[in-house]
Amino acid sequence: MKDTMAQPVIEAKGVNLVFQTGDGPVQALKDVNLTVGKGEFVSFIGPSGCGKTTFLRAIAALEHPTGGSLTVNGMTPEEARKKRAYGYVFQAAGLYPWRTIAKNISLPLEIMGFSKVEQQERVERVLDLVELTGFGRKFPWQLSGGMQQRASIARALAFDADILLMDEPFGALDEIVRDRLNGEVLKLWNRTGKTIAFVTHSIPEAVYLSTKIVVMSPRPGRITDIIDSPLPKERPLDIRESRAFIEIAHRVREGLRAGHGDE
Repeated sequence: MKDTMAQPVIEAKGVNLVFQTGDGPVQALKDVNLTVGKGEFVSFIGPSGCGKTTFLRAIAALEHPTGGSLTVNGMTPEEARKKRAYGYVFQAAGLYPWRTIAKNISLPLEIMGFSKVEQQERVERVLDLVELTGFGRKFPWQLSGGMQQRASIARALAFDADILLMDEPFGALDEIVRDRLNGEVLKLWNRTGKTIAFVTHSIPEAVYLSTKIVVMSPRPGRITDIIDSPLPKERPLDIRESRAFIEIAHRVREGLRAGHGDE
């Protein structure tokens, strides 16, 4: 297992990203250094505007660093995108209301030219993975917010990319639904062995889900701490009451405070 984890999937070296705006340049990321190994679940946490989403978008080649180097599976983010190295789950489910859930999930497969038979097989498999078997013929408006987000995750999984990029997918959901979906994402991660990069504002969510927690400072976004979690892979919800969980959450809070202190 250690050999597998040692293979860098995402590697950032001195990454800087400056946006040019009408009011002058804005530095969104400053000197970001990070290595993500195969099969890791890495959460990014920090205040609004700290560059969490910007970094995720840079991995996906939706933003472009202005300094340093960033590789995905040893390639540039643009090359990785062309090779369909990742699936992306946005904050909103982004499902087309006129397409059924199955048709929403199959959309990227249609664009990629998969046969109808393979589309159907993949849709059925990912619906099962996110526990939505039997809901393929429903329309998005017939599903709860939590179920819609699970359908969005299924769409990102449909073409079987090794990396899953998730930008606050549960931020708009109530705490009860969020807790349940956190448990389901952990099960999904255990079953698929994907490498997951997950943006969140929630300390409990970051600690519960992650093998590694990246704490970021306010703009310009820098990494103030990287915490390797000692928690076991199997994590019932009541692990949140354990001493180890509370200690990690405390360290995350300290990292967030330190970042604010550096402003």
